[in-house]
Amino acid sequence: MNAFSRRGACPALAAPMQTGDGLLVRLNPVAGGLSPKSVIGLAESALRHGNGIMEVTARGSLQIRGLTADSARLLATEVDALGIAVRTGMPVETGPLAGIDSYEIADPRPLAERIRVAVEEAGLTPRLGPKVSVIVDGGGQLMMDALTADVRLKAIRADNDIRWRVSVAGDGRNAKVLAKVDADAARDIAVAALRMVAEKGRDAHARDLSERQLASLAGWLRLTGLREAPPSVLPDISPSRGEITLSPMVSPISTVVMEEQALKLPISPPEGEMSGRTEGGASRKPIGLFPLALHAIAVGIALPFGSMPADKIIGLAQRALALGTTEIRLAPGRALLFLGQPAAADLPLRDTAASLGFVTDASDPRTRIAACPGAPACASGRIATRDIAETIAAENADILDFTLHISGCAKGCAHPGPAALTVVGDENGAGLVVNATAKALPAGYRPGYDAARGISRVAARIRSARLPGETAAACLTRLGAAGIAEAYRQE
Repeated sequence: MNAFSRRGACPALAAPMQTGDGLLVRLNPVAGGLSPKSVIGLAESALRHGNGIMEVTARGSLQIRGLTADSARLLATEVDALGIAVRTGMPVETGPLAGIDSYEIADPRPLAERIRVAVEEAGLTPRLGPKVSVIVDGGGQLMMDALTADVRLKAIRADNDIRWRVSVAGDGRNAKVLAKVDADAARDIAVAALRMVAEKGRDAHARDLSERQLASLAGWLRLTGLREAPPSVLPDISPSRGEITLSPMVSPISTVVMEEQALKLPISPPEGEMSGRTEGGASRKPIGLFPLALHAIAVGIALPFGSMPADKIIGLAQRALALGTTEIRLAPGRALLFLGQPAAADLPLRDTAASLGFVTDASDPRTRIAACPGAPACASGRIATRDIAETIAAENADILDFTLHISGCAKGCAHPGPAALTVVGDENGAGLVVNATAKALPAGYRPGYDAARGISRVAARIRSARLPGETAAACLTRLGAAGIAEAYRQE
């Protein structure tokens, strides 16, 4: 079991990973959702065999923490006894409302299953690293744009037909587009790209594919009669330039996306979105009410920073069961979706969730903060990230119109991309990184226990310097890294 505990591995149910609070397991139900009784059973197992902390990850996986080698085996036995089939192999992910969202362009599940089968038949699973993944996004209200993947397939409307836009190495904004094709061709391209990744070894990802390999893939598309790859791929190909450079991400300081209203329906993608360079605006958060087919409603409720005590999850699931909920789905964005209950039950369910400490409003300041477990839960964590995040959310909600990342170490697991501000723990204390990832060099430091006060100093500077009508994010840009770091260091 310890052979699977290395960092970078996926801590599956059969291969727990060692962390600061014991072993961690991660599971994804094959069925996509769980009954309230199954959720209660899982949470009771987490209390019996772990430390009682359960998490929903940014990608929508369920994690149980604080296990031992023996208790992890007992947990696996109980998961099996609950009748919960757990997905194994390379992740091929679909949206949490896949197949039930009437605003989807296409149901992604059949194509996702065909890719899983093709990958297995090609013998690629043991040759691909544990973090290699594919996303098949049918569109709709909860798109998968925020998640990175080695291969992305996104349903689009083109010429009164449905096509799949295939891209590699990135999220919905910066992945490199290869083609827009039908489902059969999309499957073939995805498997061909994964085969190229597998040939580079288990540490490889699609971002490691060379210009020559992408050019070869584009040529293969033409030779097999598929639609030719768009020009956006080909100008970057030059024997003298090395690897293709992906499009840079938009600065999280200079760009702030306003929240959508709870029941605002998705708009069909504009023509410019079909160019293949980006996938348009940000997806909705999985929090609030989501209209489905046949007048049904899904209720999205998030775990603050993705983590909750198991007894509170039991309390919420028991209330959902009493109100008529038939299914609970895990959602990317660290949330749960409750389905099947009558419309009259939606408000009581959200009220119960709020009273237990869950996030029920997409404007909750905690949704603007990404925080890993940190110390002492994670062996790599240098600061108590969740305590810091809770304090900042309570004291500075008025300025949180940007992403704040609280990272226990430089790996930046909770938010791998750039954030407007990142507090990162290291041997020097709590460093502040401006408009970059947790791996960047901090512009200033405070003691780890005092990080929240440092952010309060930055918040005070924003309040005093902000111009009429100016966002906090824009004010941060104007203050610059040096001014922000100076405020952070102030006593």
